[in-house]
Amino acid sequence: MDHAASGQPSPTSSFQWLSFAYQSLTEIPYETILPQTALEVLDLSYNLLNDLYWNPALLGQLEKLSTLILDCNNYTSHIKFPYMPSVTTVWINKNKINNLPVFVEEIRWKFPNIKILSMMNNEAAPSYFNGGSLTQYEDYRQYVISQIPGLEILDDTKVLEKERLQARKTYKQQKISHSSRKRKEESLKKQTHMQKKPTVTIK
Repeated sequence: MDHAASGQPSPTSSFQWLSFAYQSLTEIPYETILPQTALEVLDLSYNLLNDLYWNPALLGQLEKLSTLILDCNNYTSHIKFPYMPSVTTVWINKNKINNLPVFVEEIRWKFPNIKILSMMNNEAAPSYFNGGSLTQYEDYRQYVISQIPGLEILDDTKVLEKERLQARKTYKQQKISHSSRKRKEESLKKQTHMQKKPTVTIK
């Protein structure tokens, strides 16, 4: 039997790739994973893993891990990863991610060297496959690219230089617009406050 493929390495073995796919897991088998100090690729896809039962902080011990595969589980936008500068590839397709800003912020801070991110078939990643329009798909790509500038591949598509430029332009304009609107709101509040001040009449 191939221990690596079955997710059951022998105590003396050390693997660079380990798969626990299709095992109906509700918890990550850390007792098997963590001793694999040379591990570079960890596949936990097609299981029943979710935010409630997964304490991902322990994965931070895998200092050589470069690829994390979490496809087809029950993870949400609020998943919390450990800080892992070694990770360059994350696949988290077909989960329950519906809040793009929250999820992307987590990815950006916890995987500072990420190059490949795939999150297809999540509500937060609209596309033809889940009922999204072309405009929604383009907006989604621009947002993710603007927040993770070092990304080279998003989903199954290479990030083009023209996309980077457009993403920077679009979200720079949005920030400027937001700041301008905030200043106007603050100015309006001040004016309203001044108008509400009682007039004191000296007799």
